[in-house]
Amino acid sequence: METVKHIDEKVAIRDLEVSAYRIPTDSPESDGTLRWDSTTMVLVTIDGGNKTGIGYTYAHQSAAIIINTVLKDLINGMDCLDILSIRRAMLRNIRNQGKSGLAYMALSAVDCALWDLKAKVLKLPLIELIGQQRDGMPVYGSGAFTSYTVKKLQKQLAGWVDDGITQVKMKVGREPDKDLKRVEAARKAIGEDPKLFVDVNGAYDTVQAINKAHLFAEQGVSWVEEPVPSNNLDGLHIVKEEVPESIEVAAGEYGNNFFNFKNMLDAKAVDVLQGDITRCGGVTGFLNVASICEKYQVHLSAHCAPALHLHVGPCVSNFRHAEYFYDHVRIENMLFDGVQTPEYGIVYPDLSRPGFGLEFKKEDAEEFKI
Repeated sequence: METVKHIDEKVAIRDLEVSAYRIPTDSPESDGTLRWDSTTMVLVTIDGGNKTGIGYTYAHQSAAIIINTVLKDLINGMDCLDILSIRRAMLRNIRNQGKSGLAYMALSAVDCALWDLKAKVLKLPLIELIGQQRDGMPVYGSGAFTSYTVKKLQKQLAGWVDDGITQVKMKVGREPDKDLKRVEAARKAIGEDPKLFVDVNGAYDTVQAINKAHLFAEQGVSWVEEPVPSNNLDGLHIVKEEVPESIEVAAGEYGNNFFNFKNMLDAKAVDVLQGDITRCGGVTGFLNVASICEKYQVHLSAHCAPALHLHVGPCVSNFRHAEYFYDHVRIENMLFDGVQTPEYGIVYPDLSRPGFGLEFKKEDAEEFKI
């Protein structure tokens, strides 16, 4: 890679472009509370200093409208190296759209593109710009949707284990009466040693979640994610206190601003907090979530979008692992060059490539553009 560039003057943002792509799933998918047959990615590119930064969020295409009408003209001409000032301006400008939900997902995509651009201008991989603390990012395989047959579920989970990913997660909650048998089938497929997680996506009530957790523990399940809806902080706290000690309760993937996460930790609602770089304010937001986790001595796990978390997770001292989510892994490999593959359950960044190390395959993506 080129020698690191030292810059003493402003590097103005010249242009911002946003586009949206809807990618069909390879089969119908569902979890405990939702069904879907496609995933939409909103992509942001920002030009400055003869470089182009890339960021994205997995959100409804209306996030692109917010970026185009609320954020684009605001940041054009600003110094791409001064991300803090740009972020403050964006937060002020989304006030009337609400500092959460789609507005925050829009901001997240822009923030990621800004960090990618800054690293490229400085000729650094993003992980070095932030401050690398470990070589790679541990991952767990995630998918095993409730729409899958038992045979397909077993094949996917066992496939990850065969590839060296010894932590895997499955969806439960759509048909609670069938959940235990599916968990038993999953354990049989992966063997005794790999870690098995379940994701309820908020489908259970409090009593149901506690009862199911005790049954899952007998199958060696060590992680129950969002056993009740994540905004039910009292319910999460009760579940966390009543499940077997061998099970950790996790939630936080829907968190946006700093106070979403602080409230969850204040309520003692989780053992492990989850953050999603495409929802919680981008790179800056994820690092803010990491700081509050450190204060509360709670581990942070990354939700989905593994290609974006790769250069950020290993910079966090209390980072646990990242979700190697089937849908997003598939999309990121389809639409980007530079996506890295796990080696025995760890993904390592390519330090020869600046920024996130990703290049968008525009021609390949054209058929999915909306």
